[in-house]
This record gives sequence, structure tokens and C-alpha cells, in this order.
Amino acid sequence: MHLMATAKLQVALDFVELRRALDVAQAAVAGGADYVEAGTPLIKSEGLDAVRTLREAFADRTIIADLKTMDAGRIEAEAAAKAGANVMTVLAAASDATIRECVEAGRHYGIDVAVDLIGVPDAVAAAKRAAALGATWLDVHCAIDEQMTGRSPLDELRTMRQAVDCTLAVAGGIHSETAADAVAAGADVVVVGGAICKATDPRQAAADIRAAIDTGRGVASEHFKRSTAETIRDVLTAVRSSNVSDGAHRRPCLDGLRPVVAGAFACGPAVTVRTLPGDWAKPVEAIDVANPGDVIVVDAAGRSPAVWGELASESAANKQLAGLVVDGAVRDTGDIRELGFAVWTRHVTSHAGEPRGLGEINVPVDVAGQRVCPGDWIIADDDGVVVLDKARAAELANRGADVLETENRIRAEIRDGKTTLAQVVNLLRWEKKAQRGERHAE
Repeated sequence: MHLMATAKLQVALDFVELRRALDVAQAAVAGGADYVEAGTPLIKSEGLDAVRTLREAFADRTIIADLKTMDAGRIEAEAAAKAGANVMTVLAAASDATIRECVEAGRHYGIDVAVDLIGVPDAVAAAKRAAALGATWLDVHCAIDEQMTGRSPLDELRTMRQAVDCTLAVAGGIHSETAADAVAAGADVVVVGGAICKATDPRQAAADIRAAIDTGRGVASEHFKRSTAETIRDVLTAVRSSNVSDGAHRRPCLDGLRPVVAGAFACGPAVTVRTLPGDWAKPVEAIDVANPGDVIVVDAAGRSPAVWGELASESAANKQLAGLVVDGAVRDTGDIRELGFAVWTRHVTSHAGEPRGLGEINVPVDVAGQRVCPGDWIIADDDGVVVLDKARAAELANRGADVLETENRIRAEIRDGKTTLAQVVNLLRWEKKAQRGERHAE
């Protein structure tokens, strides 16, 4: 039932190393976190010993075991209770029998049961079903993979608040700018993971979210905000090509293309050009087709002569284009560097060809072995050029931001602890172990 007069802040410790989780938990509690959650990754990695450790460290805090139980409800509820958890989670997608077993075991062993609505097609129907089975706590949960597409749990939370009279927790990309909105939408418990756990100062991050909850006013946040198609440039401007590559399962850059201007950065939708080596007519005409902020991407068969130079760069800069990518050759690089226009190319040469007008603009092209379509997003910097398919560009930008946020936290741990990267991420523990019959390379 809905009993909480003041919304609680719950920190979700979605780590795979207990030591790191404990350090962040201590900082979050110091910043005002009421509840401490042993996240699912932590429990999968460390088992219920993670709950026992948190119970010992935070005797006066509510401890949540995010088991996401799908079967064996009685056993898992009992085990979580005996480990010291005050609350355990069961998936709404579980059977009636499993949810009922969790609830009944919870009554017997003194542990509350939260039913997690993640992934169910009809969340309201699932919530009403869970309440009928005796659950009094529901988690409105937007999955991480859905957050990356720009989704938020707040609309579903508002609907749920009108539909059921239960304690409602909300999870899924909440940060200091949206925590107050979550409370206004009906949250009794605001669950925050990344915006605390990936913060360079988790104590201050928790304090900012606590202040937002208490005052009803958001606190500005630099990170942890996810983009939609309309705001993708904001996210890509804040990350780098390596972050996007990591977030896209190590997507390779356009092989062999290097920046003319050291330190150059560009991101924007692609205006594509197919031309012959040396034929600079279509690349130059593309400047008139492109909009400010676009990146011209030229397939010139990866060969000389040049299809671009200083005058074209002046024209593109004057129109406020974001940059140029050429699988071919450019010239006048000294002038381009002085101008500061962002160009990536395979070759640099002094000679150009003739403007014959062969080729096409805004058609799919092959650049360095990768297909680039009009409107695909480009992010380019000193490390190289990465292409994001238009249909998934916002998601992949968000995944790149998520990688950057994780790196920011690791960097802070290296600096604060004056330790090494291998020690922070416990590298030896996570090395792949040789399988039976598998031979290591000599």
C-alpha cells in the first residue's frame, strides 16, 4: 500500500566487484541515500555475500537484493532474508505460483517483495495481478537497453500511480535533473544507478539527487542524460569516437582515414558523394546541398588525384559545415590547417583532377570498406571516423555516453586511489579462462 510520506533515494550498485560497490555505497549513503541495493550484476558476480557485506556495513539502512527471481520463489526469498535483505525482487513475468511463493515466504521470513515490471507488455495488468497475489511494492523499470533508445519510465509511472495503490519504485536513467519529476509522477522510491555509481564524486551526486527529491527542483547534471534523434548532436559532441566504438561492440573506424588538422572534431549527418579520383565537381556541389552541421562524405575510390582543396574548405566553412571525410585525396593541407576546417582523408597530394561532373550526391557509398548512407551520423576525431547507422544513431550515441561515464568513474578511482587500471577493474579475475581442450597460442 502507498504509505511513504517522503520519497526515498535508493542507490543501485550495479557493479561486478564488491569492493568498488562498497566504496560507492559508503559515498552514496553519506550523500543521503536511504536504501542500498545489491544490483543484479553484483549478486551474479559475488552471490548473496554482497548482501551480507552491505548489511554489516549499513546496519541502519534498508538493503534491497535485486534478485529478479523468475522461479524457486520460496528458496530465493528465504535466502535473501537470511543474508540480511529487507526487500527482494521478483519479476512480474514470473508465474503466479512464483510470485505467490515469494510473497508468502516474505511474510514468514520478514522480507518485503518488490515485483519488477521490466519487460512486461502490459505493465498495468501485470501490476494489478501482482497486487492481487499480495505484493505491496512494484518497480516501474525502464531497461538499460531501452534507455539507450531515449525511453524514460516516467510516463509509465504516472499511469501506474493512477492504477494501483502500492508502494512504487521507479528505475531507469533517473538523475539529478529528473529525480524531482519522478517524485511528481508518483514515485515513493527513486532508484538511481549510473548517475551515482558512475559519477566522479558519488557522494555529491547522491546529495544533488537527494536535494532534487526534497525540494522538487532539478539540479543540473553534465552527464547521464540520454538523447533522442532531436538531441543526438549534444551527446555526440560530449563523447569521442573511441567511446562510440566501445559502445557499439568495438565497431571499427573507417580504416586508413586520418585528420588533416590535429585535434579536429566533427559530428553530423552525412551528405554522401560518389565520384571518380580527381573529379572534384560533385564534392564541391555537395556543399550547396548540405546544411549547416552536416559532414560531407566522399567515395573517391581511395585514390589520387585530389578532389578537395583550400577553396572548397573555405566554402564549406563559410556554410558552417561540420567537416569532410574523403576516401581519396585532398590538397592544400597547410591552408586547411590554417583555416581549421575539419578534414579526414586517405591521401594528401599536390595535384587535382578536372571537374567532369561524374558521380552522384546523397546515394549510398562505400568508404574504406563500410557502407555509408545519406543521413547516417558521423563522429570523427584524432582517432578516426566512426559511422552510426541513421536508424540506430541515437541509441549508439547514448551507448557511447554510457561508456564515457564508466570511464570517468574508473579514472577517478585511479586518481583517488593512486592505483592502476588493472587493479581498479580487477583485470586478472575477468580474463577468459582456457576451456578444456583449448590451446593457447605459442
